[in-house]
Amino acid sequence: MNEKINQDSINKALWAACDTFRGTISADTYKDFVLTMLFLKYISDVWQDHYDDYKKQYGDEPELIEEMLKNERFVLPKKASFYALHERRHEPGNGERIDQALHAIEEANGTKLKEAGKSVFQDISFNTDKLGEEKQKNTILRHLLEDFAKPELDLKPSRVGTLDVIGNAYEFLIKNFAASGGQKAGEFYTPPEVSDLIAELLDPQPGDTICDPACGSGSLLLKCAKKIRDNHGGTKDYALFGQEAIGSTWSLAKMNMFLHGEDNHKIEWGDTIRNPLLKDKNGNLMLFDVVTANPPFSLDKWGHDDAEHDPFGRFKRGVPPKTKGDYAFISHMVETLNPKSGVMGVVVPHGVLFRGSSEGVIRKQLIEENLLDAVIGLPEKLFYGTGIPAAILIFKHGKETQDVMFIDASREFKAGKNQNVLSPENIQKIVDTYREGQDVDKYAYVATLEEVRENDYNLNIPRYVDTFEEEEEIDLMAVRAERIQLKQQLDNLEVEMAGYLKELGYI
Repeated sequence: MNEKINQDSINKALWAACDTFRGTISADTYKDFVLTMLFLKYISDVWQDHYDDYKKQYGDEPELIEEMLKNERFVLPKKASFYALHERRHEPGNGERIDQALHAIEEANGTKLKEAGKSVFQDISFNTDKLGEEKQKNTILRHLLEDFAKPELDLKPSRVGTLDVIGNAYEFLIKNFAASGGQKAGEFYTPPEVSDLIAELLDPQPGDTICDPACGSGSLLLKCAKKIRDNHGGTKDYALFGQEAIGSTWSLAKMNMFLHGEDNHKIEWGDTIRNPLLKDKNGNLMLFDVVTANPPFSLDKWGHDDAEHDPFGRFKRGVPPKTKGDYAFISHMVETLNPKSGVMGVVVPHGVLFRGSSEGVIRKQLIEENLLDAVIGLPEKLFYGTGIPAAILIFKHGKETQDVMFIDASREFKAGKNQNVLSPENIQKIVDTYREGQDVDKYAYVATLEEVRENDYNLNIPRYVDTFEEEEEIDLMAVRAERIQLKQQLDNLEVEMAGYLKELGYI
């Protein structure tokens, strides 16, 4: 089967593979098995493709083929390939064999699948009781291996072409898991339209270092990278950095990077606020040209107790409240911005715009330092796991004016059953408005620092963007005339009705 295939057929085959688990365990649990199997199948197919090529060229020299395969992007030990596992699928012990294969792949690839002692497959075990007792587990995993062996999921480069197809398939799965993952979905996924919007607003350039300190599965970083490649002839002159607190989500991010062909990345596993791991050789926080994140909204227990004595001085503007970590992430991000020309975009709940107390103090300081560039209000129900509307804050070093732009994009979206989405037109309007930096009636307003001060540093969007629509004046005489006409029609109908009733003998 050599014909090139389209994205849709891969996506459908992958989604069908999830049927193996449906009704047995929740999507939140089985997503890790399906995504990991996709990664294993892909690197096995690449390996097989290259092996077949070398065999054609050097058929009678197995030692030479062996040597050449050692230079592959991912080295694959013989017993660790998808095909070796598929061959033995009818034997007992599928879970144990898959786990051993993943461990062997980690060991064979040095630091590529490891970061500071943490390995990508560490939190993923196919040999788990979550899949039921031994016989049931073995059957489920046999079905999974058979699903991925179908011709539709032959992912050899000679068949599927570019890496994007595989990366897109991975993103498709993550998006669908997020849609069915309820409350937990927001932990690992930012909707693609929101990522697109942020990448457009931040406009990363070749040579930039880009960081997401709460990176989830890495979609925001990947969108920023794609924007540079698309706008600058496919260049890979940029570097991606991230940190993620949840181990299984960190693993998703690492696999996501590789499946998108992004080998030049550094994604750390750990709590960014309590233990930032992206540091320079002197132990100071690394500084980046572009910093972006969709951190957890109003995180409780974010690390308040240690913040006052933060060794990196991130909370010099004030310590955020104990039960709301929004300004902890904002403070961290601002401190990791390149002080000459760094730009930052962060998704926040609306409370960040107007809450008082210590948050009010931090907000005032950020505004007075002329770091805040724009406040963009988004529609409700855009994010998985929460229906509340959010906003994007843009911060910038080296601003030319002291103005702050307010955009109210909350009323323009494509309505969906469970989720609303931003259409390409909605996104373009926001981006164009931001770039032009002019007032737009009932949509955008450029406020001076003086106006923001007069509002006591409250950034609530309706204080600046007046969206009030005046109701049309009612013509009472026209309404009265219409009422008289309707009354006359009703009287005529009553007479007509009485005539019918009389004819039928009811009166």
